[in-house]
Parts: sequence; structure tokens; C-alpha cells
Amino acid sequence: MTTPPPMSLLAELTHRCPLQCPYCSNPLRLDTRAAELDTATWCRVMDEAAIMGVLQVHFSGGEPMARSDLPDLVRHAAGVGLYSNLITSGVLLNPASLAALADAGLDHIQLSFQDALPDPGDRVANMTGAHAKKLEAARLIVAEGIPLTLNFVVHRQNAERVPAMLLLAEQLGARRVEIAHTQYYGWGLLNRDALLPDRAQLALTEQAVAEARTRLAGRMTIDFVTPDYYAEEPKPCMGGWGQRFMNVSPTGRVLPCHAAESIPNVEFPSVAETSLADIWENAPLFTMFRGTDWMPEPCRSCSAQTQDWGGCRCQALALAGKAGAADPVCHKAPDHGIVERAIAARPETPPAFRYRRYGSA
Repeated sequence: MTTPPPMSLLAELTHRCPLQCPYCSNPLRLDTRAAELDTATWCRVMDEAAIMGVLQVHFSGGEPMARSDLPDLVRHAAGVGLYSNLITSGVLLNPASLAALADAGLDHIQLSFQDALPDPGDRVANMTGAHAKKLEAARLIVAEGIPLTLNFVVHRQNAERVPAMLLLAEQLGARRVEIAHTQYYGWGLLNRDALLPDRAQLALTEQAVAEARTRLAGRMTIDFVTPDYYAEEPKPCMGGWGQRFMNVSPTGRVLPCHAAESIPNVEFPSVAETSLADIWENAPLFTMFRGTDWMPEPCRSCSAQTQDWGGCRCQALALAGKAGAADPVCHKAPDHGIVERAIAARPETPPAFRYRRYGSA
């Protein structure tokens, strides 16, 4: 293998989820339960990942706990030496299901929250009682001794509560917290006007994170993800397209990132047809934006080309209409005006959410 192996495998076990968050990272066209990979195939995928040199598997969804075979998959990951992380909403977690996961060897849990308060959190999730279930899940996880990360997705309708989010993470005993502004593709792009903060709100979230990092230094790690639209330079897409991560969808499509299915006129390789190693090394989907040879100007002559790797391909497609374009969030990009116009057109009153539902997009 001439390309260094990926560090992580994102295993999207299912698109089923009790929540209907309007910024969900899943594609607008959701895969059905009947089309999901079976247990044996997922185990084979993990075998191949371990042989390649992958270090981590992240069990995601949808809601991965909707899969009754999740403990079996965690146990298999442990058996082949993969560090396992469960990315969950927590609403299906209870003492018995958590004990089964702990006994199987689960290494870490990332628990998502929609807000620091129950009513706005339940409104975003479109599920009554979701916030209370998450609080109980966090307490169970800490009591079990499994390392816990909390993830809060931030947007214009909850940005003022970032200090309360950080306080809640501290009170619940999280070792790490992510304050992550919504990223605008898929469902997030569909709901952009309802979610995009203004610059003043962004500044408040930045200040809250900076203050908490000082106060909690050495006790809790705080990650902060800014909204791309207010960044002068783009973020590296998954650490560089086809360089660090592999994503396997519920039906077995293998992707460089979870949003790559939005790219038209490309062939999506499948674990049903070839091995992970062959896909990583040779599939056109993985090689088309790997490295720097594909880059247009101004990326091609930019000194940051091996730092941001040209930005997000799916965002370039969503905004500029071409996956090979310079990411429009970059202030040097020819299409940067699209981002500026989107910010300027942000309505004063946020519209109603278009919730994540099968067939609703």
C-alpha cells in the first residue's frame, strides 16, 4: 500500500434515529433498514480495516443503538484491536444496554446534546423527553467508568447558551466537550436560514469557550468548531480528502467523508464488491481529490494548500456547483461572494425547521 492507511473508520450502522435534528449530517436521501449491512459483513469490514492498519472505529448513524447487534460489533472491534467509540444520542441507552456495551469492550462514548435546556433541546430533536433521557444517559456512562465526550451543536437559536452548555458538561463529569457550530451541507444547508448565527453570536461563543478553557484547564478538554461561513480560510476536509478517514454507509458504500454521496456522476465503491484496502488505494472516488494535483487556482499556488487541502469538496459542490472548485468559504476563492450573500440574506426571524425525516427533503 503506497498511500498511508487511514487512521479511523466511521461505521454508519444505520440511518434510523428517534430524533429528527434539522442539522443532521446524514444525506437527504436516507437508507432504509432493509438495505443495511448485516452483522457478518460489518465484522468483515472491521477485519479488513484492522489489517490495513486502521486504529479506531467510530460507530455512528443515525442512532447506532437502534442496531440490536451493536454489542456484537463492539466485541468484534475489540477482538481485532480497534479502539471503539460510540457516537450516540443516548435516548435508547439504559443500564442493561450500557452494561452489554461495557462488557463487550467499548472504549469511549460521544453523547450528543441539542441544548443545555430541556424545552429548546427537545424542540430541535423533535422528541419530547429527549433531553431528560440524555441527562440520565450521561450519568449512567460516568458511573460505568467509560470516558465521556459531550457534543453540543451550536446555531443561531442556542448560541447564547454556550456558557450553560459548558457548565452542564462540567457538572456531568465529561472529560471532553465539543462546542461545534452547524456545518452547512445536507440537512444543515436545507435549514441554513434557521441555523446560521450572526457575527455577534459567533463572538459570544468564542468568548465563552476561551473563558472556559482557562477555568477548566487540566480538567476538561474543550474543542471548538466555528461556522465555516465566518472563517477566512477553509477547514481541511476530513484532514485531507482520502488521507485520514474512511466512511462506510449503512448500505456499504465507502466514502472519503459522510457527505460525499452528494457528488454527482461518480461511482461509489461498495464493500460488497471489493476490499477496503483496494478502495482506499485505487477507487477513483478516493483519488480524485487526494493530494494537490487536482487543485484549481488560487489553491494551486496557495502556501496553505497542504494545510487546508483545498477545503471541503461537498461544500464547494453545494455552494459553487462543482466539487472541484475552490471552497467558497475561503476569502481568496472566486466564489466567495456566495457566502457573503448568504450571510447578508440571513432573515431576521428564523424560519421553521425542516426536520430530518424519511422522504421529507
